Amino acid sequence: METLLLVDGSSYLYRAFHALPDFRNRNNEPTGAVYGVLNMLRRLHKDYQADYSACVFDAKGKTFRDDLYAQYKSHRPPMPDDLAAQIDPLNECIKAMGWPMLIVEGVEADDVIGTLVKQAERENMRCIISTGDKDIAQLVTPQVTLVNTMTNERLDEAAVRTKFGVTPARMLDYLALVGDATDNIPGVDKVGPKTAVKWLTQYGNLDNLVLHANEIGGAVGENLRKALDWLSVSRGLLAIKCDVPLPVSLHDLALQPQDTAKLAELYERLEFKTWLRELTQEADAKGGRGSIVSAPGAQEPGADRGYQDVTRDYHVILTPAQLDDWIERLHAASVVSLDTETTGLDPMQAQLVGIAFSIKAHQGAYLPLAHCYAGAPLQLPVAMVLDKLKPWLTDASRLKLGQNLKYDKHIFANHGIELNGIAHDTLLQSYVLESHRAHDMDSLALRHLGVRAISYDEVTGKGASRICFDQVDVGRASQYAAEDADITLQLHRCLYPEIAEDKKLDYVYRELEMPVMEILFEIERKGVLLDLQLLAVQSRELGEKMLALEDRACTIAGQPFNLNSTKQIQEVLFERLKLPVLKKTPGGVPSTDEDVLQRLALDYPLAKILLDYRGLAKLKSTYTDKLPRMVDAATGRVHTNYAQAVAVTGRLASNEPNLQNIPVRTAEGRRIREAFIASPGNCLVSADYSQIELRIMAHISQDAGLLQAFAAGEDIHRATASEVFGVSLEMVSGEQRRYAKIINFGLIYGMSEFGLASQLGIDRAAARAYMDRYFARYPGVASYMKNTREAARETGRVETVFGRRLWLPEINSSNGMRRQAAERAAINAPMQGTAADIIKLAMIAVHGWLAHGNLRTKLIMQVHDELVLEVPDDELEMVKYRLPKLMGDVAKLDVPLLVEVGVGPNWEQAH
Repeated sequence: METLLLVDGSSYLYRAFHALPDFRNRNNEPTGAVYGVLNMLRRLHKDYQADYSACVFDAKGKTFRDDLYAQYKSHRPPMPDDLAAQIDPLNECIKAMGWPMLIVEGVEADDVIGTLVKQAERENMRCIISTGDKDIAQLVTPQVTLVNTMTNERLDEAAVRTKFGVTPARMLDYLALVGDATDNIPGVDKVGPKTAVKWLTQYGNLDNLVLHANEIGGAVGENLRKALDWLSVSRGLLAIKCDVPLPVSLHDLALQPQDTAKLAELYERLEFKTWLRELTQEADAKGGRGSIVSAPGAQEPGADRGYQDVTRDYHVILTPAQLDDWIERLHAASVVSLDTETTGLDPMQAQLVGIAFSIKAHQGAYLPLAHCYAGAPLQLPVAMVLDKLKPWLTDASRLKLGQNLKYDKHIFANHGIELNGIAHDTLLQSYVLESHRAHDMDSLALRHLGVRAISYDEVTGKGASRICFDQVDVGRASQYAAEDADITLQLHRCLYPEIAEDKKLDYVYRELEMPVMEILFEIERKGVLLDLQLLAVQSRELGEKMLALEDRACTIAGQPFNLNSTKQIQEVLFERLKLPVLKKTPGGVPSTDEDVLQRLALDYPLAKILLDYRGLAKLKSTYTDKLPRMVDAATGRVHTNYAQAVAVTGRLASNEPNLQNIPVRTAEGRRIREAFIASPGNCLVSADYSQIELRIMAHISQDAGLLQAFAAGEDIHRATASEVFGVSLEMVSGEQRRYAKIINFGLIYGMSEFGLASQLGIDRAAARAYMDRYFARYPGVASYMKNTREAARETGRVETVFGRRLWLPEINSSNGMRRQAAERAAINAPMQGTAADIIKLAMIAVHGWLAHGNLRTKLIMQVHDELVLEVPDDELEMVKYRLPKLMGDVAKLDVPLLVEVGVGPNWEQAH
């Protein structure tokens, strides 16, 4: 699951200013707020390896809340001069650190955060919100957690309830009753947290409390009745607006490479000496890796900015003689660092713009091929160059290394050349050594070589002004591309010795990751055939179902209305049909969000229809309409990309399209997999490991009960239910088996008794009793958990069965929440990681068998613990017979690995 990290910069800004009022540099400039906020961002960047991040600040001027209530924040004095003076340098530092920064006029930081959170939830992302503001607790869900770096507090759903006495869903009602003195929003006079919690516990929510206001006696009841008209305004002021038009999308919020030179300049001016020293002298314990330039900005753009006192020898290849000379060098070299520059990032479509080589540190060459701007120098013909390079490129005995060579292999394939001899990949070396850290070349260069490489953005620009690489000046492109090849060579010489000296890591790198990279290339290249006619039919059927739902909705409403119009839905539900208003938007109008509709759907058919309509609309737009547009015109197939160095546990990630998130919970969702088909004369075969993580738990924990159950071929969930509920296997009910399944999977994922209680719909005492019974029946599991936590504290990591390292930087944290999260990860990561290793071994075994036997069967997908193959009809029986044994024998565990094989004309029928 991807992670979005959002920082409420404004809440920290004022707190840091007041916490460090005397923090100044020698020029008497205030720097406390800058230091406080940056320290928090640095810590968050270390603690959370988020896929997307943003630091959000309030905009200047009024917001819509000022229009709702003239006294809103009216008691606040103007921003102090000392704080105002720190805004610009703070913004400069944040941008130089690579953090996306958002300031949206007319709303507050909370509203921007709320909008991004809702977008993230729709994309099934996990959200971490760093804030010191209690109002944001209303956003907490199972996927949304708050952290406060100034107090080391972490609030999930359970912690919100513990702290405030109400659930996150009732936080807005709670705040409306008690008010918010910080923003000058009064609540009910004389009503504090205890009374608010008491009322909300008794009446459920604020709307129900208002309906029963006359039942409340005494002065406090009178105060409530006096405030009835005010409460809707108060709630509108306190509600976080979650539909703000934003200038960016979620996917624009990836953390950017930091501008080290600019950051060093700022740290020097602000006198953040420790950070400056870390930045400019990042010489790690291994030593001798160089340092970044200590005087940022002293060199011209494009100059050697990554090295100090090092002369770099970079060449541009523009003549046949120069090309012949470099081809001789390539053939004579023991290993060559290779990099391509291309017209785009789509590996199936991009074309060569140039090729870079390096055979010795601080030396390199760039061979431009297709730079086409006005005034570009004459370049060698692409066909001639590739014809001369082809013997070296295709020779498996001529060793090559690179950074993400799977991509370069695709680029050469686009030109009809098979790139062979791939010996090393620094992306995978970094991943094997430090899976929890960033693996892009710029980050690796800074972290391991102390070098700030020229970034792609510096060469091509950003955003709307970005140019294609074929428009980049050849001289500038040569510095950039040759440096990439040079640094990659140096990274290999730095990283690989660390891997080679550890037999387990060397096994993971050489026997798992490197072979899998080549297999993934073939899978991506092959692609998956789509039945476009079926998708068109499904799209039309979804459209027809949506129209039918629209007709039913209009009949119930007694008038036509647009089901995509929030305003018209509000009018129909709450003005015409008089349905109860469960929640209001910040603007004071009734909400029609998914939570409201789900609650209304329990009693009102129209709300259920609206939910069904929205679900079908998402399937139509995201899948049945979009997938056909992703088909490669040349192959008629979709070609996903498998990211190998993303998940810390070793699992693969699929994107464009994401084959791992195709919905299967509804009949309409499952039908989408029917459109993934075999070509004529073939069928699809799905081979899926059964309950692999539970089997790995049995092997690792050596629990006698689990080992016996799997050895006997028992239904493990039924066996667990028999143990936990104290009944015979034959007497286990369907409900008891369901409970046992949740317990089995929940506990290996570190589920707490609160989480288990929520999943099972029981109280915490009953959940605790089930957990106690489970561990009493499976003492080996309890011992494994205890021993693993202790070992992880000593080494800072855990390992898979095959030696993959899974780092736990927070395992000894003084922060209880962080430490407990790391302990849960310590227990689960070896199982997830071992499962990832096993499916990779299965890919290698299956691919090797197919290649050795010259079979026409091809691997076409890898999804979680499943392999999907396209199999000619005449090879089907052999493949069905061999797959379970091949996959079951890749690892010798103390329990059998069970592989379930299915066959069908499409993925849904085969799965």
